[in-house]
Amino acid sequence: MSARKKPPEVKKRPGEGVSRRGFIRDVGLGTGALSVAVAPAALAAPSTLAGPGPVPITLTVNGKQHKLELEPRVTLLDALRNYLDYTGAKRVCDRGTCGACTVLVDGKAVYACSVLAIEVQGKNIQTVEGLPLSPQPDPLIRAFVNNDALQCGFCTPGFVMAAKAFLAENPNPTMEQIKRAFGGNLCRCGCYNGIRSAILEAARSAQGGGKNA
Repeated sequence: MSARKKPPEVKKRPGEGVSRRGFIRDVGLGTGALSVAVAPAALAAPSTLAGPGPVPITLTVNGKQHKLELEPRVTLLDALRNYLDYTGAKRVCDRGTCGACTVLVDGKAVYACSVLAIEVQGKNIQTVEGLPLSPQPDPLIRAFVNNDALQCGFCTPGFVMAAKAFLAENPNPTMEQIKRAFGGNLCRCGCYNGIRSAILEAARSAQGGGKNA
């Protein structure tokens, strides 16, 4: 049996550069060497990570500081409802789409179900429980009652807090602006007309006018 012949070497033409077979071979060898060099650094765990077990955090809610031991994965909504008994913010969609869990963080409306509690340390968190009821209720609360702007009430705290942030930036809105601004808050009972009228009344009341101004 004759010996197997070695395939003839493919010669490169002048100026042809690297052959396709040589390119694939060299890239394979280079990638392997690179992965060996990079792997230890990529697998090293960052030293600044918190958790996964409970860690100490401090939340400032309605002007009061609360010291807690929470896992970093706990949302602000869960921290408020399950650990601090602030149940005004409601869990409905738990996906950041309905607005029932809206609270204020440094004056800005946020979905509490989509924010980690550990992220809002050092910030001022305001829930619907922080709005005054006596001796005079907050103008928004009074306006919601005056305009029958609720039925089951599940979405109401979220609307009130979203309206609080909205009126702080737009103290004299039009009805059209109110309609556009609250697309992120849903009411299953369909009280949108009453809610919009309540927000408009609260704005006019703050400006010194009455309900029919």
